[in-house]
Amino acid sequence: EVQLVESGGASVQPGETLRLSCVPSGFPFGNKFVSWVRQAPGKGLEWVSGIHPPGGMQYYADSTVGRFTISIDNAKSTVYLQISDLKSEDTALYYCAVSRRLPLYCDGGICRGEIQRSSFDFWGRGTQVTVSS
Repeated sequence: EVQLVESGGASVQPGETLRLSCVPSGFPFGNKFVSWVRQAPGKGLEWVSGIHPPGGMQYYADSTVGRFTISIDNAKSTVYLQISDLKSEDTALYYCAVSRRLPLYCDGGICRGEIQRSSFDFWGRGTQVTVSS
């Protein structure tokens, strides 16, 4: 049974940087696709970024290119999401989720469109990021 544990969330001021971590237990990621998905208060799920561990291919949403960086430590089988220059609109519960393939349409590493909960096989409990002055 695959379990995902996120960490790194915190309450910070605008402009700060955070690095979130997603650690699997039970089984490694293998050739599955790993995503970061966030949900702001009163809003639906928003796909943020993704990575395919075997080759390290990185994917971003139009709105996350630049300030967001996804990476993986293969030795630790851990996926990270660094968010720089945090803004109030980044406030959300950030989830790590695993799917068998790309959960949305992507072109050249840039992805867009809606996602469905059912597209993912496993979800973590989430880590809260709160940006406030």
